[in-house]
Amino acid sequence: MLISLFVGCLVITICVFVQMLGLIEVFNRVRVLALIWSNIAIHYRKMWLMVVTVLGVFVIHALQIWVWAVTYWMVGALPDFDESLYFSTVTFSTLGYGDIILSEHWRILGALEGIAGFIYIGWSTAYLIGASKRYGPFAAKHHF
Repeated sequence: MLISLFVGCLVITICVFVQMLGLIEVFNRVRVLALIWSNIAIHYRKMWLMVVTVLGVFVIHALQIWVWAVTYWMVGALPDFDESLYFSTVTFSTLGYGDIILSEHWRILGALEGIAGFIYIGWSTAYLIGASKRYGPFAAKHHF
């Protein structure tokens, strides 16, 4: 169990960096796009900036899911990468179908991914609310 906890903490740390650096990159890219798209009508510009922001957050979560999937595969918790990716996606999203389960040795690792995924998704939700107020459809005096 201690190995599973250690591996889980390591992966959580990596994914926190993916989240932080990813959100910084999304912010920087959207800021550049806002300048490039300054000639587009404000309502359309806001919609496209939010689309880019949501897609950026989606890519961040996809990267985090892949980090977990590679971990399951590398430690031998699951037999192949396809199964690891599927399990990671279902666990990260806290959907948890239960059609694939980890051995007793690695169960805590799956539980940690579920908790971490919940936190990262919440963090992203907070970011998206802030973005929608900064430059999106809920910016002051610029409602749809």
